[in-house]
Amino acid sequence: MTATIKSEDDVKKMRIACRHAAEVLEIVEKYVLPGTSTDTLNQICHEHIVYNQNATSACLGYRGFPKSICTSVNQVVCHGIPSEKKILRSGDIINIDVTVLKDGWHGDTSRMFLVGEVASFAKRLVQVSQECLYKAIDLVAPGTRLGDLGHVIQTHAENNHYSIVREYCGHGIGKVFHEEPQVLHYGSPNTGLILEEGMMFTIEPMLNAGRHTTKLKRDGWTVETSDGRLSSQWEHTILVTSSGCEVLTARNDESL
Repeated sequence: MTATIKSEDDVKKMRIACRHAAEVLEIVEKYVLPGTSTDTLNQICHEHIVYNQNATSACLGYRGFPKSICTSVNQVVCHGIPSEKKILRSGDIINIDVTVLKDGWHGDTSRMFLVGEVASFAKRLVQVSQECLYKAIDLVAPGTRLGDLGHVIQTHAENNHYSIVREYCGHGIGKVFHEEPQVLHYGSPNTGLILEEGMMFTIEPMLNAGRHTTKLKRDGWTVETSDGRLSSQWEHTILVTSSGCEVLTARNDESL
């Protein structure tokens, strides 16, 4: 497994793309309401990316994906396709995944939203999955190994009686949307690639309330939990710095 080391100029360009991606999640939040369709959310994000940011969605057309964002509701683990028919209801949880392509560089991030009045068990899943992401981020520094990140995520999830999705993982990112290294969200400490200054990758743990197994729907994109129970995911793009890391997609509501 190899990973590209980004130059200072690369980092400057990635900061812009990643700030744009974070901004999209910030502006769409007020529209995540009962009665709103996921296609409406897609249109809001698409127009902001194209007309306000003078950028493009890396998702739109990627391997045939038909929309500009992914909207994964309740039991959908990832890659949910926005639709006029999918109307949000009070009690839903939804992940919105955004990748902005700006001047040839990719900014990739996602977050969970609570729709209306959400049950405490769903809120807890969302909270623990975010904690898993933050615990992994806290470990990122030169000399840390990827297995350390996977281990802390898996341990925190399983200590809270959740399971970790195995089939999908974080990834290196830059001019290429998905590149090495693969960032697994489970594993053993002191194993895997040793992190170095200048590496960039996403961490995006997916936690299921039930079994870790998933199933792919007939549309070829939408991934659901095999048992129909809830799933939750958070994602950030990370830069390894000389003394730790920089969360390139940090939102204004986060102190990272």
